[in-house]
Amino acid sequence: MIRVENLSKTYHVPKRSTGVKAAFKALVKRETVAVEAIRDVSFHVAPGEMVGYIGPNGAGKSTTIKIMSGILVPDSGTCEILGRTPWKERMAHVKDIGVVFGQRSQLWWDVPVQDSFDLLRDIYRVPAESYRKTADRLTEILDLADLLTTPVRSLSLGQRMRCELAASLLHSPKLLFLDEPTIGLDAVSKLAVRQFIRELNREAGTTVILTTHDMNDIEALTNRILLIGKGHILYDGGLDHLREQYDTVRTVTVDYREGQIPPVLDGVEMSRLGEGRVRYRVDTAIVKVSGVVARLSAELELKDVTIDAQPVEELIVRLYREHRI
Repeated sequence: MIRVENLSKTYHVPKRSTGVKAAFKALVKRETVAVEAIRDVSFHVAPGEMVGYIGPNGAGKSTTIKIMSGILVPDSGTCEILGRTPWKERMAHVKDIGVVFGQRSQLWWDVPVQDSFDLLRDIYRVPAESYRKTADRLTEILDLADLLTTPVRSLSLGQRMRCELAASLLHSPKLLFLDEPTIGLDAVSKLAVRQFIRELNREAGTTVILTTHDMNDIEALTNRILLIGKGHILYDGGLDHLREQYDTVRTVTVDYREGQIPPVLDGVEMSRLGEGRVRYRVDTAIVKVSGVVARLSAELELKDVTIDAQPVEELIVRLYREHRI
């Protein structure tokens, strides 16, 4: 579905010193500095995949998404989506894609949500019967019935994001770009949005490219991640492989009878959480978790033992550090 080969894009950003003199000088001769957003970016995405496209701020994520959406033209390289070059065949391309930007709206601010939906129907030339079925289904799944007559400016952030998702799917796109779709949402809204995206992928086979800093979104929705840093693709693989490679730390939390003294274990970091509770951070490359639990069982009267793997955020941070980004 998506074939990206050796994409590169450089921006020329105006630069000047502060002060009145520098301002007048810039009027005569503007100085610019070249900022390389992406360089030789290559990857393929199969139909029906859900891919997390992650990286720190300024890594090149948004530039790549804008090129794949047909908004930007790269300096070099090729991008083929559904057999088309996005920036050369924009009219045909946009009929097959949906885009949701968490910090930007495609809905009209002062009119009811339904009016925005109807206008998007006309823009995409969606047949009336197909539009009615799709709109009814989206309204039911995303619980929009009470929001359709409300002006967009009166919606909460969570309500607006649900409407944005519906708006991007009214024309039944084959490919959906999601840029920070759960930014600022409360826990209930986040769960609802994630569940909807999973159902959309499972039932309609929609391909999803997810860009986010929320690693819980990545873990809940994707099986594959693309890590970009300093304009390059640094990692392309599954979360399972990432865990095999980096997830060597386990956290053992122990509740024991008060008045006892928890043992200090060699090679294990210990932190007390209060009377009768302690946490051990175990590097499984050095010490076996089973040995730690056996030692604790022998020396303490245990009430409860919890063993947790590293959060996915810590794995991503380790990946960042390894690549020095």
